[in-house]
Amino acid sequence: MSGRHVAVTRLYGMLLLLLVCCLGFIALSDEVTEGETQDFDERVLRAMRSPGDLSVPRGPWWLRPMAEDVTSLGGAPVLLLVTLAVLGFLLLARRYRTVLLVLVATVGGTLLNGGLKHLFARPRPSVVPHLQHVVSTSFPSGHAMLSAIVYLTLGGLLAQLAEPRRLKAYILTVALMLPLLVGLTRVYLGVHYPTDVLGGWVAGLAWALLTALTARALRQRSPALREETHRVVE
Repeated sequence: MSGRHVAVTRLYGMLLLLLVCCLGFIALSDEVTEGETQDFDERVLRAMRSPGDLSVPRGPWWLRPMAEDVTSLGGAPVLLLVTLAVLGFLLLARRYRTVLLVLVATVGGTLLNGGLKHLFARPRPSVVPHLQHVVSTSFPSGHAMLSAIVYLTLGGLLAQLAEPRRLKAYILTVALMLPLLVGLTRVYLGVHYPTDVLGGWVAGLAWALLTALTARALRQRSPALREETHRVVE
């Protein structure tokens, strides 16, 4: 198969996945809004706590502090630091157009998450005590959504700099695993329902895909951006 055919197949695959994510989020949000998922959500949260004391999570003593550490990878301070570090690298490498793409992806994703939270205004879980302080509404999970947006967007950029396929696969696998772990910790800590996290993952993946497709289209139209993407870092 020629390189052009591979590129076209990859494009169609990304478009199909984006469509699936959008339709999936619409269907999930409709179920959440109607309360169809509430019983399932509450059962999962209760299953993660000690039957005799719902304030005590299941598992060994070290699991809770580890979950608190991992969940911070999806928090605003860590995501901001990671994004600033990558932006600094891109500025030093004189990839100014790529800097703009990263800013649009991250700032736009943050605004989208805030808008969705305001739209659905789902209260935080009350079936179990929260193991971490939270203030915003629940659906979709900001930690899950924003970590997916940031890590997948930045992972895609780093994968472009790697030549061997195994390195690309490793980078993208790590970019997928981080939001997955962050989302699981939100449920374990009792601050989100499972459907909040699922909604965050799906919305974050959709936004990351949309950003990647937009960047692809811009590269085709802009020789300068295309040259910048493939330029060797010095």
